Amino acid sequence: MRAQLRGFGRMLRRGWGSPRARWPKRLASALAVLLVVPLVAGAVALRVSDTGDLKDGTRTRGRDAIWLGHAWVDGRKKDADLAAFARRIQGTGIRDLYVHAGPLEHDGTLPTAAYPRARWLIAAVHRVIPGVRVQAWLGDELATEKPDGLRLERAATRSAVVTSARQILDAGFDGVHFDLEPLHSGDRDYLSLLDDLRDLTRSRDVPLSVAAHQIDPLPGLHSVRGFTTGHPKWWSQAFFAEVARRVDQVAVMSYDTAMPLQSLYGGYVAQQTTLALEVTSGSTDLLMGLPFYYEDDMSHHGHAETAAAAIHGVRLGLGRTDRDRERFGVALYVDFAASEADWTAYRKGWGCAPAGCRK
Repeated sequence: MRAQLRGFGRMLRRGWGSPRARWPKRLASALAVLLVVPLVAGAVALRVSDTGDLKDGTRTRGRDAIWLGHAWVDGRKKDADLAAFARRIQGTGIRDLYVHAGPLEHDGTLPTAAYPRARWLIAAVHRVIPGVRVQAWLGDELATEKPDGLRLERAATRSAVVTSARQILDAGFDGVHFDLEPLHSGDRDYLSLLDDLRDLTRSRDVPLSVAAHQIDPLPGLHSVRGFTTGHPKWWSQAFFAEVARRVDQVAVMSYDTAMPLQSLYGGYVAQQTTLALEVTSGSTDLLMGLPFYYEDDMSHHGHAETAAAAIHGVRLGLGRTDRDRERFGVALYVDFAASEADWTAYRKGWGCAPAGCRK
């Protein structure tokens, strides 16, 4: 068997070196260059994007948010937990709590049993942390990439989602925050849903906010990825603008980027901040997501995607693009996975009002 393998290897080597076989070798080399050169150029661009001086004034405007887990409305969290949380955010710029009150059913409905302690939480927050708003975080997995899930193309489903939002506002929440994934760029049914939700929230004088996908780092990249993998990942900048103008707050999920180094991740966040600022109206709150969790997999390298690197990128992007923008902040994902290092990075790099963190 070994002799046969050696003979086969000699045959392959002779064939690979023959004139007839040279063209695939050259083609393979050309393809390698076409793949490697853009990756190297992109990495260099992101590394450069992560450099520069942080501008004065690129800190909290008091419009930050944090995603909170379901334990806050299902009975697991108590008064002592809220008191500790209030101390944790004292002196920071956190104004909005996105409290998980779902998920929605695939037909768009929302069981009232999903949030039995909502009224306690809302009343307690208003008492213990005055000025902080409690928004209901609702979401579901969309049937965009697999058979099961919520289908926005169905008018009855969209109508049920609006009814669920009305139901959650009747429960006393100060606003509603939607996170529907994976949401493909250009989805007109999603825009139609936002139009209907906006009519509801404006009639109640409460904010409508959404979690948004990242923006194409290169024009049309979502189309290329969607064609090759079935998962576009990014939104076009134009579609991001369409979403942003329909809501009061848009929070970019600027994590799970697969970046292997802090410098590349910081540069990527700086780029995302610029892209989002360029197309978000000054009448909409733009929040950039910070990773308050640690994972190590193909989409998220915890040693690289840190809160400190994200804050550095946010400040660079804000300082370069629209340093004086008032309706801007960061959103922290997520409370139950946050470490002391995450909170320290937020307070030190972004989230302290003058002297606030010393209280």
